[in-house]
Amino acid sequence: MFKTIKPEELNQNPFVAIGNEWMLIAADKGGKTNAMTASWGGVGIMWGKPSAFVFIRQTRYTKEFVDAGERFTLNFFGGNFKKELGYFGRVSGRNEDKIAKTGMTVSTLENVPVFNDATTVLVCRKMYMQKLDEASFIDRNVLEQNYEIGSSDSMHSIYIAEIEKVLVKE
Repeated sequence: MFKTIKPEELNQNPFVAIGNEWMLIAADKGGKTNAMTASWGGVGIMWGKPSAFVFIRQTRYTKEFVDAGERFTLNFFGGNFKKELGYFGRVSGRNEDKIAKTGMTVSTLENVPVFNDATTVLVCRKMYMQKLDEASFIDRNVLEQNYEIGSSDSMHSIYIAEIEKVLVKE
C-alpha cells in the first residue's frame, strides 16, 4: 500500500500540499486516534534533520493527542478528500468520531496513525514545542488578523518534529 522513501526524494510542493490541499495532523492517545485539518506549517532542515513544523491551537482536541505521545503523522491527500478535510477542520473529535463520520479509514503503522486514503504520510517525532507569545510578534498585523488580542487560548503552539519516515502510495 505504502512504500518508504527518503525525505529528500519527496517531490511535493509544500506551498500547494499544505496551503492549498491541506493536511491532517493525526496522533493516538490511549488507543484512540484523532486528527485535525491544518493549512499552516512547513518542511525543511532544522538542527541538521529533515523536519516539519505545524501549529495547533490550545483549544484543539487533537493537541491533547499530539502532546500525549512522542510521534504524530502528517497525512496528505493530493487535493482529494477536500470535503472530508473541511469537515475535520470544523468538527471536534470530542463530540463525535470524525473518522467514522467521513468514511475515511486509519491504520496503525509502527504505533502511529496513517490514513489509508493518503497519498503521502510524514511520520514525525517531536523535538520542540512552544506556545506562541503575543509579545514576540514583530508584525502586529499578523497578530491582529489571526488572534484574539489578550486571549492566550487563541494562540497556537508550534511543534517542530523530525521527519523519521516518508510513506508514499505505491
